[in-house]
Amino acid sequence: MQKTETLLAVQNAGVVAVVRGKSKEEAYKTAVACIKGGVKAIELTFTAPQADEIIRELHDEYSADPAVVVGAGTVLDAVTARIAIMAGAKFIVAPSFDKEVALLCNEYQIPYMPGCMTVTEIQTAMRYGAEIVKVFPGSVLGRGFIKAVKAPLPQVNIMPTGGVNLENMHEWFEAGVVVVGAGSNLTAAAAKGDYDAVTKQAEAYHKEILRIQGK
Repeated sequence: MQKTETLLAVQNAGVVAVVRGKSKEEAYKTAVACIKGGVKAIELTFTAPQADEIIRELHDEYSADPAVVVGAGTVLDAVTARIAIMAGAKFIVAPSFDKEVALLCNEYQIPYMPGCMTVTEIQTAMRYGAEIVKVFPGSVLGRGFIKAVKAPLPQVNIMPTGGVNLENMHEWFEAGVVVVGAGSNLTAAAAKGDYDAVTKQAEAYHKEILRIQGK
């Protein structure tokens, strides 16, 4: 999948599930539960044990479904980014911007979505090729920040992560974002081993994003 196709798949998904886990099994099953529920864009974070192996397994398992797009999260350096890309990650997400990661992702035609908190950081990320910028933490910056940024930078595509939940998701889109990252509000039940509950929550997110997108 080329860069443009990946970006379109992520935006069509509308919601990126931020998947963590205390074990490889927990993270893998959480991702599968989200996909089963209709949230098919997965950010598998490198805080999960053996994250690269999980990415490879998900990539192989869902390669026949073009709607499923698996990326890597919490990528802090170029070495980790390359490991993720070699494992099959289709996009790279980070809590902060790193120039070397940006250049590597450009070389491999992989979308890079770095976390930014200021207009300067957002502009720098865009200059280095970031076509979707992660606003993080969204719970701190708030939806007003999105509107403020979109005034001088109407061309920026924003994905807030942190502070997004099922009830306020529509407000983020009304503020001008193109996709949202959903973490604990979507996947919390996985910590108790209740993956069916994760699937049900994913179904609710999927239903809401379809309503927001007018589909």
